[in-house]
Amino acid sequence: MSEAGRSSSDEIFAVSVISGIAGGHDGLPDQSSGSSVPPPRRRRLTTDEYVAGVLAGDRTILARAITLIESNAAAHLAQAQELLQRLLPHTGGALRIGITGVPGVGKSSFIELFGLMLCEQGHRIAVLAVDPSSSLSRGSILGDKTRMESLARHPHAFIRPSPTGGSLGGVARKSRETILLCEAAGFDRILVETVGVGQSEISVRSMVDFFLLLMLAGAGDELQGIKKGIMELADALLITKADGDNRSRATAAQADYNRALHYMAPATPGWRTRAWTCSAFSGAGVAEIRTLIEHFYEVTSASGVFAERRRTQSREWVSSLIEEYLRTRFYAHPAVRAQLPAIEAAVVDGALPVTAAVQQLMRLYEGDA
Repeated sequence: MSEAGRSSSDEIFAVSVISGIAGGHDGLPDQSSGSSVPPPRRRRLTTDEYVAGVLAGDRTILARAITLIESNAAAHLAQAQELLQRLLPHTGGALRIGITGVPGVGKSSFIELFGLMLCEQGHRIAVLAVDPSSSLSRGSILGDKTRMESLARHPHAFIRPSPTGGSLGGVARKSRETILLCEAAGFDRILVETVGVGQSEISVRSMVDFFLLLMLAGAGDELQGIKKGIMELADALLITKADGDNRSRATAAQADYNRALHYMAPATPGWRTRAWTCSAFSGAGVAEIRTLIEHFYEVTSASGVFAERRRTQSREWVSSLIEEYLRTRFYAHPAVRAQLPAIEAAVVDGALPVTAAVQQLMRLYEGDA
């Protein structure tokens, strides 16, 4: 358009063009020029550096040590086991507390308030929150550090979300080793949170000293999904969200559960399991739970039950690892992998009894076929 034909209103859209920043998009180095330098990879730590860092309470090295033992890479296994072997003399001094409940019961809210209370009393706590895994990336999807912001910022707290990797019930395979690392790093209270889907609680019970079951008042058996079987594992039941209009329902539920618990065998010999109420909103009842757990430790330590439970858990740990090792070796065996689809198909079609199929697979594994 000529200068004569341009209207004055067009001038408001006039712009000036300035020279761009040298380089690629948004001023970043031009990738096509080959001048960009890739970021340096983190140096692999030696076992001595891991040991020194964990014992010094270095959170960064502790996190890297946990990643090391969670790795399934063959190159990491030997170093991880050497690290655990050297740290074993510094483990076992923490009180291990398992916390479970259905999704929505308020586990994270309770743990944050409970953890902050412990920290303010001079304890160092580690929260091992076992998250459900993404089916795509196998990574954690709940993000406990974002749900416990205040606790995550506390200098005496360490939160480690652990993806389950698809394991049944949501218990990470390396949770026990992670507990040992945290104890070696000086944390004296270990809180293990499960996803609360009704499958992982038995596994968590086998690795903690005190097992706390969080319940909702008035949710109904259909929604809670975990009742008598899990109640038999618990050392205490906690009715959450006991505030406002829900306070009376929580109190009524507490009475109902205490009546039911009266007829059930206790999860820990010499200890009476009871129901309590709390509110993470107002803080009511949280201090009582802390006192209860400390009393539990005193009672079971004096009776010898605490030490015997730890010994039993160690024996069960050996058995579970043997089973896992044999299962992995069995399914990785070349002959088993080659014949398993055909044998399974024969069982499904009704052409081969299940017992005969298993015997045939075992002969392949043992090399007798």
